[in-house]
Amino acid sequence: MLCRFGGTTRARQNVPVSHLAGRPGYTLARQKFCEAIVNRLTSWAGILLLIAATSLLAQTTAPAVVPIPRPNAVPEGTTFLVRLEDRLDTAELHPGQHFKVKLDEDLVAANGKMIPRGKKIKGHVSSVEHGLNARLLLSFDEIETRHGWVALIATVIGVPNERGLKAQESEGEIERKGTSAKQTVEDAAAGAALGASAGAAARSAKDAGSGAATGASAGAMASLLANRDLRLEKGTTLEVRLDRALQIPSH
Repeated sequence: MLCRFGGTTRARQNVPVSHLAGRPGYTLARQKFCEAIVNRLTSWAGILLLIAATSLLAQTTAPAVVPIPRPNAVPEGTTFLVRLEDRLDTAELHPGQHFKVKLDEDLVAANGKMIPRGKKIKGHVSSVEHGLNARLLLSFDEIETRHGWVALIATVIGVPNERGLKAQESEGEIERKGTSAKQTVEDAAAGAALGASAGAAARSAKDAGSGAATGASAGAMASLLANRDLRLEKGTTLEVRLDRALQIPSH
């Protein structure tokens, strides 16, 4: 029995076509057999096509899954203030050195659970650079709660009340803004005034002029040296941002 599909001929195995061709109804039987095969193939092809289309539609129309914040969590992105418990000086610090801060305001979750002001936070120095371009990268490790310590992932984004310092918000790095020309001129002028006063006390115009020039140089140099490293005194306020939701334990 023969069927033709797109020019391809297939025969029933081990049955010579010549033995069947002469029998009555052979043509009708062959036609029905071929139609059954075509119908079966068409049915399977339709099912496979339907499955593929359904899968593609589900992928394109499925809404994005948004994680539901837990009621006992302080949301990611929350900003808060902390206060240094240690003095941090880039001239003395090294990577890995530990420090502590205290929470300067309450952290409150959606269900009212709270980490009260005054709780401690442990951290360490991730990197430090010395000199005129002093930089300091601080990392936080864990925060104290009423039911023990929990992990804290957060970034320093500001140093309020410290005009000479700034924080790179994307990296959490604290750096000195650098000595401004205005500040250097002011320090030089102050040095010149002191030098001139010393010269005048010696009652010599020449000494006064010489003292002013020396004082100006000393004042400018003092300005540069005084701003060589970055220092955060104990009690300095830092602004911090949560980089991951903070789960407050209930027991």
